[in-house]
Amino acid sequence: MPAETFFSEITIPHQKTHDQNLLFPAVLSPKNYVKVLNRDDVVEAIRAQKPWLESLLHKSGAVLFRGFPVTTAPEFNDVVEAFGFEELPYVGGAAPRTNVVGRVFTANEAPPDQKIPFHHEMAQVPTFPSKLFFYCEVEPGKGGETPIVLSHIVYQRMKKEYPEFVERLEEHGLIYTRVLGEDDDPSSPIGRGWKSTFLTKDKGVAAERAAKLGMKLEWEEDGSVKTIMGPIPAIKLDKARQRKIWFNSMVAAYTGWEDARNDPVKAVTFGDGEPLPADIIYDCLKILDEESVAVPWQKGDVLLLDNWAVLHSRRPFDPPRRVLASLCK
Repeated sequence: MPAETFFSEITIPHQKTHDQNLLFPAVLSPKNYVKVLNRDDVVEAIRAQKPWLESLLHKSGAVLFRGFPVTTAPEFNDVVEAFGFEELPYVGGAAPRTNVVGRVFTANEAPPDQKIPFHHEMAQVPTFPSKLFFYCEVEPGKGGETPIVLSHIVYQRMKKEYPEFVERLEEHGLIYTRVLGEDDDPSSPIGRGWKSTFLTKDKGVAAERAAKLGMKLEWEEDGSVKTIMGPIPAIKLDKARQRKIWFNSMVAAYTGWEDARNDPVKAVTFGDGEPLPADIIYDCLKILDEESVAVPWQKGDVLLLDNWAVLHSRRPFDPPRRVLASLCK
């Protein structure tokens, strides 16, 4: 089944045009004359056209599947598995998440009034997903978009506007510090407790798993633990595309890692321990917003992101909203 006989590239008002007139994100829907009967048709088409879909993802960085019959979490799980990407266990991440079915989890369960800043998924640890899927199971009442932005565009603008700052980032990298409670705190966007972060109730096992991530732990008397990661690179080379990318959680940590245990200003520093300049951080946030695309969710949407190419965030929303996620190596 040729891709052009099943998938149709469409345009929507929220897309942007970037390098070589590429649309960001790419948006696919079923061909008008294709009668899509059920989830099996979608799974079969994905399997048959995986090379073409991966090529489209490589070019655009993000692909939104809209109008396909994906109506439940198990069906979304089937769509993810149809691509054949290996699953990445969520070890070391900050967001509170709940397993729904198979390799599908809730997206960040932070309260709806909280904005989740731009970040590459798990950029603060050495082992991160190369791809991630999002799925809209329940359309938001209002807001709740997942804005996305191309990382190399952010790097280019920051390099142009703050060359000395970027040079220092490339030389020293970043250190991330976060205090984790024992259990998850659903009131916090970074409320994942150490037990679920390291998938164990044993402090010794947690320490071993942290060490494998290159993370240092400092235990507190109340059972919480301070995690120290880094220095870790803030700028990476996307070898597949041969371009530098803004691969970090600097803005997310500095503006969003705040709860009863954490001061966001202390959450991230230069790799030599020196504090980051607040004015540049907030200018970077402005650049991220200016270059981003925020497509309103529709029920059944599946969004596939290349985590090497794209940062994502979440806008506040009025319930209901249920967006699910799956991470891939």
